[in-house]
Amino acid sequence: MLLTLDDFDFKLPASLIAQHPTTERSASRLLDARHPHGVHRVFSDLPALLAPGDVLVFNNTQVIQARLSGRKASGGKLEILVERVLPNGHEVWAHIKSSNSPPAGSQLLLGDPSAPFEAQVLGRCGPQGSLFHLRWPSDPWALMQTHGQLPLPPYISHQGTAHDAQRYQTVFACKPGAVAAPTAALHFDEPLLQALTLRGIEQVHLTLHVGAGTFQPVRVHQLHEHRMHSEWYELPQSTVRTIEEAKKRGAKVVAVGTTTLRALESAAVQGKLQSGARETDIFITPGFSFQVIDALITNFHLPKSTLLMLVSAFAGHTHIKNLYRQAIEQQYRFFSYGDAMLLQRNTAPGATPDHA
Repeated sequence: MLLTLDDFDFKLPASLIAQHPTTERSASRLLDARHPHGVHRVFSDLPALLAPGDVLVFNNTQVIQARLSGRKASGGKLEILVERVLPNGHEVWAHIKSSNSPPAGSQLLLGDPSAPFEAQVLGRCGPQGSLFHLRWPSDPWALMQTHGQLPLPPYISHQGTAHDAQRYQTVFACKPGAVAAPTAALHFDEPLLQALTLRGIEQVHLTLHVGAGTFQPVRVHQLHEHRMHSEWYELPQSTVRTIEEAKKRGAKVVAVGTTTLRALESAAVQGKLQSGARETDIFITPGFSFQVIDALITNFHLPKSTLLMLVSAFAGHTHIKNLYRQAIEQQYRFFSYGDAMLLQRNTAPGATPDHA
């Protein structure tokens, strides 16, 4: 069955889009979707759902204060979202929202209106020229820390608060560079991590800096025409070693979030898991052959999104449709601050992309 964009659409009541996190991270709901019909649980049940010796792989990226307000030299207001800080020191790639796109060579005044800093537009860059190449006067990390705001997802209606600054980060975030959180990992708190350790479940990390493209819907009807945004990731050799040892003893490798899954499957596209740092623009749709991951912890995703296509590829398109229907009926909370699912890789003999 050839799937198109319409196969990944669904209607979601606006009331189910979570605007705030649960009081406690691990108190969110968990739809245990390893069964033909999902079982309703609480996220803190997770240790009992995994076996001693299983491996959880986390993304330890840290969300940066990447959203800045400003104005053009002409006075027109604008807002930028830094997508990436370049390794050469003072240059960034950024999205710019303004009435008219600033041309190459123009100057932008960013940050505190009473004491802004000046950035120069060097030109367009990125996929289809969707980003702007900017030169800043000094260290972008320091300037964002002083002038920037936390970039909450577009479907969250309030401005970021001090509470968001804490809760829209994982408890183990340590590698700055993301403009969106690896949200499946937001459900983990220190007591839950300790309970997993006591259960004998190994925990390892990689880094994938999540870009703003994670929120972009697919706009082409035929999926093969879509071009993915590129993201940087780094997979340590120690994480590769732990995964390989788990595979040898028959233990399960569980990706915490789609970003972790994308990094691991990207690192194994040649058939063997490769450590190191590189870019990935992998687009996972039904029919994809998974090499590494046995199970996936993930939140509920946007209609017509690449992430909804990814989980459909992983667990089966029909199964995912049924789970989402069930989640809506049971009033699960959706998207970044929402509830989670535990999925098992579809390994049925002769499975087709639509096999549940």
